[in-house]
Order: sequence, then C-alpha cells, then structure tokens
Amino acid sequence: MRSLTRAEAVERAALLTVDGYEIHLDLTGGPELFRSSTTIRFRAASPGPTFAEVKPHRLLSARLNGTDLDVATLDGNRLPLAALLTGDAENVLTVEAEMAYTNTGDGLHRFVDPADGEVYLYGGSFLDESEKVFASFDQPDLKAPFTLTVRAPEGWLVAANGAEAARQDGLWTFATTRPLATYFFSLIAGPYHLVTGEHDGIPLGLYCRASLAGDLDKDAAEILDVTARCLDRFHELFGVRYPFGKYDQAFVPEFNAGAMENPGLVTFRDDYVFRSAVTETEHELRATVIAHEMAHMWFGDLVTMRWWDDLWLNESFAEHMGYRVIAEVTDRQTWTTFGMRRKGWGYAADQRPSTHPVAPAELEDSALALLNFDGISYAKGAAVLRQLVAFLGDEAFLTGLRDYFRAHAFGNATLADLLDALSRAAGRDLTGWADLWLRRPQVNTLTPEITPGPDGTWAEVAVRQTAPPDHPTLRPHRIRVGLYDRVGAEVVCRERFETDLTPETDGGRTVLDRLAGARAADLLLLNDGDLTYAKVRLDDASASAVPLVLPGLEDSLTRAVIWSATIDAVQDADRPVADLVSLVLAALPAEREVIIVEDVLLLTGRLVDRYLDAAAREDALLLVATACDRLLAAAPPGHSLQLAAARSLIGSTRDTARLRDWLAGRGVPEGLAVDADLRWRLLAALVVLGEAGAAEIEAESERDRSAAGELWAGTCTAALPDPAAKERAWQRLYTDETLSNRMLVAYGQGFWQPEQSELTAPYVERYFAEIPEAAPLRSGWSAERLAALTFPAYAVSPETRAASARLLAREDLHPAVRRAVTDADDDMRRALRSRGL
Repeated sequence: MRSLTRAEAVERAALLTVDGYEIHLDLTGGPELFRSSTTIRFRAASPGPTFAEVKPHRLLSARLNGTDLDVATLDGNRLPLAALLTGDAENVLTVEAEMAYTNTGDGLHRFVDPADGEVYLYGGSFLDESEKVFASFDQPDLKAPFTLTVRAPEGWLVAANGAEAARQDGLWTFATTRPLATYFFSLIAGPYHLVTGEHDGIPLGLYCRASLAGDLDKDAAEILDVTARCLDRFHELFGVRYPFGKYDQAFVPEFNAGAMENPGLVTFRDDYVFRSAVTETEHELRATVIAHEMAHMWFGDLVTMRWWDDLWLNESFAEHMGYRVIAEVTDRQTWTTFGMRRKGWGYAADQRPSTHPVAPAELEDSALALLNFDGISYAKGAAVLRQLVAFLGDEAFLTGLRDYFRAHAFGNATLADLLDALSRAAGRDLTGWADLWLRRPQVNTLTPEITPGPDGTWAEVAVRQTAPPDHPTLRPHRIRVGLYDRVGAEVVCRERFETDLTPETDGGRTVLDRLAGARAADLLLLNDGDLTYAKVRLDDASASAVPLVLPGLEDSLTRAVIWSATIDAVQDADRPVADLVSLVLAALPAEREVIIVEDVLLLTGRLVDRYLDAAAREDALLLVATACDRLLAAAPPGHSLQLAAARSLIGSTRDTARLRDWLAGRGVPEGLAVDADLRWRLLAALVVLGEAGAAEIEAESERDRSAAGELWAGTCTAALPDPAAKERAWQRLYTDETLSNRMLVAYGQGFWQPEQSELTAPYVERYFAEIPEAAPLRSGWSAERLAALTFPAYAVSPETRAASARLLAREDLHPAVRRAVTDADDDMRRALRSRGL
C-alpha cells in the first residue's frame, strides 16, 4: 500500500471539494468480513485524473457518475478516477466492498471477550486507516459530513460520531455530522454496557464491555464529573461551545494509544476502567487523558491541521490544555506529573538521533508522519506552549486562540495561521520565537558556574547554556532560581526569583548579578518551578546536599525538578547509577507525592537493569528493595503510596518466599489488596526468577478469565526461563499474524529479562537477522512496537551496537524499524558509556 505524499495531498485538495459521505456497513456477515457501501459526493475544479483510497478484502464494484469502473484497476489502496464533472456539477462515486476485520487496533477491530465470549467492534481510522472501513479521499484537509447507517446483530448497541437518529430491525441510522476529517470516523458495535448522563444540554455517554460493567459503574460518577468540569472550563477558555452535539466516551479493548479524539465518540483503551486497585496517579492520568481528548474537539476537530507537518497543532495543544485544565478544575498536582513523567519523555526523544522539530517544515508522506507521534510532538510541544503563555500573557494567548477558532471553524489551518492570530492578539511578531522553539530540534542544558568567595559566599554565579554540536541552537529562557538552606531539621527556601537567559550573552553564559557576594546556599536549583524546557545540572555542592535537603522540600514540583535532573545526569552517564540508587535509599522513603515515587523507582529500575553488570545490578536491587520496604512501612494502609511501594518491591526483591506468601495471602501488609492485577505481578516476578512455571500461569489464567488476564498470561509465558518457551514466544512474535496488537506487546514485554541473558543470547543475532522481514507483516504501529520491544536492550556490548550499525546500513529497512533501532542503539551507547566500555 502506497503512502499518500504531501505533494499528492496538495494537488488533490486543489482539485476536489468533498460535499459528503453516505456510508452503510453490514456487520451481520460473520467473524471475518463485513460489507461496506460508500457514496461520496464531490465537486472538481478540472476533469482529473485523481484517485480515491480503499483497502478492501475484495472490491465488489465501483461506479463514477453512473459509469461502472473496472475493479481490476485498483492499485493497492488507490482507485483511479478520471473524466470528472467540473464546476458546480456534482460527482458521485459509489464503492461496494467486502472488508476484513482486524486485530491491530485500526480499521474495524474485532475482539472476542474471553470473559463471556461476546464480540466487540470499534473503528480506528487514524492516521490513514479509514480506507479499511469505507472508500474515501483520505487526507486531513478534505473534510466532509458523514451520514452513516449500520446493520448489526440482534442485541448489539451501535454508536458513532453522529447522534442516533433511528433504529429498527437491526438497522441503525445516525444523524449527519458536521464536516470531519476522514481520520475522525469511528463507531462501536457489540453488546456494550452504557451509562448515560447530561451536562449543560450536552448528552453524555460512557461505554464499555459487559464484563467491565461493574467496574465502569463504580467509577462513572468520577468520570462524568471530570467530563462536566472540563466542558465548563473549555467553554470559558475558548469562547466556543462544544460543537459536535453529544459527547460519548467509549472504553474499548486492545486499543493502541491512550485514546482517540473522534468527535462525538471518543475512544479510550479500556485499561482506564479500573478492575483492580490503582494509585492516585492513575486516576489523575485518566482525568488528564479525558481533558486532552476534549481539548482536541477544538484543536484538531473544529480546526484541523492541513497536513501532518502541523501535527503539533493537535497534540501539543491538547497535551498542554489537558494538564492545565485538570490542574484548574481539580486539586491534582498535574504540573508535577507533567514535569516528572511527560517532560522526561520529551527530553529523551529530543536527544536521540531521530529527533525532529516540534513543527517540521515538511513531512514527505503520511508514513513518516506516523513516526512523529512521540515525546516531541506531545511533551516538548506542550512545554514550549507553557512558556509561550508566560511570554505573551494568558489574556493575549486566549484572545488569539478564540480568533483562530472563529476564522477556521470546521476547516483547516497551518502554523502560520495560528502565529498570525497570536501575534495580532499579543501585538508582537512571533516568527523568531517559532523558528527557535518550533522549527529547530534538540534541547539545551543549563549548568550553574559558581566562583566561591570568602567566608562561605559566592563571588559569582552564572548560568551556562549549551547545546549539542549537531544542533547548536541556543534559545531565550525565562527560569526561576531557587536557593534552599538547611536550618536545623528544616529546609527553608531563602529566595526564589525569575531571570531571563539570553543566548547572545557571552556565548550563552548569563551572570546572575544579584547573587554576587551572597551567602552560599545548601542547594542552588535552576528552573525551579519547571518554567522552561531545558535540562538542568546541579553544581557539586548542591548535588552533595540533595540527600539531606530533598526530603524537607515542601513543593512537589521542586522535588520533581531535582529528581529529574539527577536521573537525567545518570542517563547521560555524567553521574554513576550508584549515586542515584544511594539517593533513592536516602530520600525516597520520605516522599509524599505518588507520581514521584512511581517514576523514580521505574526509571531507576530501567537504569539499574541496563547500566550495571550482573553483580552490581544485584547489589543495587537490594538497596532499591530496601527503599521500597521503608516506603511500605511508612505508607498509611490502603494509600496509593503503599500500592506504589508494593509494586516496585515485587519487581526488585529477591525474597521469593515473601512473594509466594503474598500470593497465598500470608503476611500481606494491612490495607494492601492482593487483587487480580497484583497477583499477576507477583506471579510474573516468580516466573522471571524461575520460581513458577507454566502450570502456575495456567492456574492463574483459570482464576482470571479476562482480557487483562490473557495479556498478563502472555507476558508471563514469554518470560519463562525455558529454551522451548522462549522459542515458542519468539515464533509468535515474529511469524504469527493472528497475534493481536496488544498480545504482541504483552509477549514483547516478557521476552527479554536481565536475569536470563545466557538463555536469550542466541536471539540477539536473530533479532538483527529477522526483524527486517518480520516487522512489515504488522501494521505501522505494531511494526514499530515489535522492533522496539524485541530489541536486545539488555545485551549491552559493543557487538550489539555493531550489529545495529549493520542493520541501519540497509537501504530497504522499514521506516518504523529504522526509527526503533536508531533510538535503541542510542540508548545502548549511553549504557556502554556508563559501564566504561
């Protein structure tokens, strides 16, 4: 299948105006295929030629303006069209096809719930997958209304972008939508459970599988409350009411991403319907995802990017507004979460060889666009927008957005259109700002340079801004500087002040005049409050004081900045892993913010697994487990901190007798529920350590006959320390095309284990030999996940890097594989540097 190029999209957009789609789907034909009938009405500026896209199992017929087309002319996914009527004359294209259900999260995904055998469908049209459901002109700037009818089996519920207009004898008719991009098309069909609500005249609906009905009912009030609060706030901020009628949110199985913003029917992965105990971080994450997708109703849906090079107009804005709005309508510390988790994702992506600008000047085709859904388009872009708001002021920022929405409602826009609106509102030209922050990749590093003075004072304090040699851009930054002192048993913030760093000053060196002659602080923290997008380093004296100062700091965001700076220095191999592990043991047991506990332990674990040899790793894991035990002892029963500590303890301890006791319900801390998901965590740890086998996995699967249980069983099965089990898992990953998208991830997450390096050694060479042919068997998202998850990340050696180089030298390498291997190889480079190899 050929990917649509930007040049082709521009040419077709100039030629066509699409007036509407009439789509009929028949879902009653069996477990493999469904019937799709599409009528497209459009006008043309010239007779053509052009093409429509469709990806059928079998093309049955195609007719243009009453004339049958030869179905044999279908070229991959392209149906040639010529002799178009021009001017105001209406062209009518009708396409009849048999379509295949998928198990990849795109097209019309079909899932059989192992809990009860019921069938569930949902549509995934992003990025160019509407063609697997109906014939279309599949590009974001040919928006048109959809009119949909669906024939479904008896007893099913069907929902779509438009409101339900009628249903009779299994035929569902939906109201015509407002103009939508093709990648927004969606529907769900099956015996879904429905919870209804209403807010401010907007009908609300929540859908999930019947087997999750009790779990959704338990959380429905919370979800609907967050939804209502976000709707109110977005109406206030944007001055435009939600424009798509009803607001349904469907929690669907085996979803690839976190969610998708289909107008009128937002789809979420049904992991957000919590069946087991979760931490407050997970409740917050669900809330921010709800707000993120709702922000898309304006950024992306009401006003849609013209082409994928302006992807950031969707994702960066939704990311920023999601965190902002949840912080404003709840008491959650979302900016701490953003600084700890999301910006770390952005920094990691921005430093790799595959980095790209937030707003690249041009993306050649849609396949390349798919690779840019990463920490840069989401987290970096959102961080940059937060800086822009501070730079312009909130009033000017919102005034510009409101003008932008009014000018381009139900149409398409570009970066230039948005900058024009914001520049007019702010009374200043943003072209230079956009060039530095949106058009150029990579991240700056801010390092304090301190000249000591007499008697414990500072003679001079400066901030040095640097950039990597291959991307040498220095940028203006507004940062907050914090000075902290230990006074007895307390930590006191002596001073916090904001200052501007200008790249033109002394090659990026800015002297902080107000600190000349000041008494040296125990801790000097740059970017306190996390105002700018930049990596931060600590001076030696501050780094030494951190274990004593960190537990006494009141501001969770300040603590997050310090932890992030420490972890980043270790990731860059500028500081040893041992320093981080020591800090975890000294300071983390006193931490009160759950997101900090979770992410520090997660990231520390990843570094320990890859940056240390086997003996050093075991020593480090013992210290991490000790920190988890101290957290567990200090946490109130039933508190999120207790669950977070228990999860990390399970992953780091070598006390298998204790793990078995917990699994049997013995010696479990008061308030800790050993529910389905925690049982699987315990079993997975025992499997990796060789203390549980296939029989125990089978028994747990019988106990938990659910979709989540199936995924856990897949991970445990792939993790079995047995040569035959590893070979079976490898074959499923690399040759079994029936393996669903989510099961592929489950097996990939289980296969490589640091404890099993000798067992998996033969698969290092096999990865590089087999991944070029295996990845193209999967769809774009699954191909990238396969390449990333099965990369031999724990085989840290120069030989692994050499094999990566040989693979990357191939000219025929799938783009998703190239991206995954490039990034994994860069991580390997850091691990080798940390080990001194």
